[in-house]
Amino acid sequence: MSQPVPFLDLVAQQLEIDDDVQSDLREVFRTAGFIGGPHVASFEEEYAAFVGVPYCVGLGNGTDAVELALRAIGIGTGDEVIAPANTFVATVEAICRAGARPVLVDVDPQTLLIDPELVPAALSPRTKAIVPVHLYGQMAPVELITAIAPGIPIVEDAAQSHGATRHGAVSGSLSVAAATSFYPGKNLGAAGDGGATTTSDPEVARRLRLLGNHGSAKKYVHETLGFNSRLDAVQAVELRHKLRRLPDWNAMRQQAADRYFELLGGLDGITLPVVAEGNEHVWHLYVVQVDERERLASSLEAAGIGFGMHYPVPVHLTDAFADLGYSAGAFPIAEGAAARILSLPMFPHLTVEQQTRVAVTVAGPTRGSTPRPVNRT
Repeated sequence: MSQPVPFLDLVAQQLEIDDDVQSDLREVFRTAGFIGGPHVASFEEEYAAFVGVPYCVGLGNGTDAVELALRAIGIGTGDEVIAPANTFVATVEAICRAGARPVLVDVDPQTLLIDPELVPAALSPRTKAIVPVHLYGQMAPVELITAIAPGIPIVEDAAQSHGATRHGAVSGSLSVAAATSFYPGKNLGAAGDGGATTTSDPEVARRLRLLGNHGSAKKYVHETLGFNSRLDAVQAVELRHKLRRLPDWNAMRQQAADRYFELLGGLDGITLPVVAEGNEHVWHLYVVQVDERERLASSLEAAGIGFGMHYPVPVHLTDAFADLGYSAGAFPIAEGAAARILSLPMFPHLTVEQQTRVAVTVAGPTRGSTPRPVNRT
């Protein structure tokens, strides 16, 4: 029987960095410097430089990063924040936790990113921020949204786009604050939970650090009501070594995406992802749309091939957000995509043989004949 094809292989990544990580972890444990310390400070500097901004504030997770970014720019009770209907619930959850009301808009039918043309209808006098989500590995059209809604702060949700660019600008550099997640499965993943917010504004950076540390810049002096949300040294060690390899790993993801396009192009019943003009995609996920998703899912499962669905239920139709008042049909593009999307295996060390197995399995239920042969170079 063929070996299973995982949806995500984190072990291969870990093997590349394990010796270096273990060496640094021995130092962390020897000195008991678990909270803060040189590794956290160095990672914040290195990630800020990678993004191309002056400041990075490490936080406990990506959801906190969105919430605290909103709070740091003054978002609170009574405010409205615009976000796309096609996103992980954490985006909308963070808006609610900040005390604001999420106002959702539908997405572009090709990229499934927020549709800028729909933003004006969602604007109101209470709109105080917009959170475009860089989804699946490519950036939302932040500059178009900025032009449509001048003066309204943008907070990027950059959790799925480490290293992606739009017209040459790096994800996390196009807004007053940009939140990201280092959940292990991300392109840049920690060894547990972790997150950060990047910014070019020193006052936003100061408030972020204050909010994430119990409202305190000096021990036992608490300026404001804060939170306990700090990136710890163990995660910083992991992230520093992965960050050094991230450009190469993203390039490997691009090669894997190119092979999928070659293997799957022309198959009936499947729509391949579209890269927006001006975007450099980093392929956090390779998301296709299929006519017979349940049949394909069953075939992949039977063949031992991992897959995901990102996301099978739009945010506005989940029980947790029923009080937003949206009903089925409110966002037809997001709802239609939710019924058809399926994420194929995608990770830097994905092999030609593994992808060929995926393509052969996909070709059956989608009524295509056989996948195209792939160039192995």
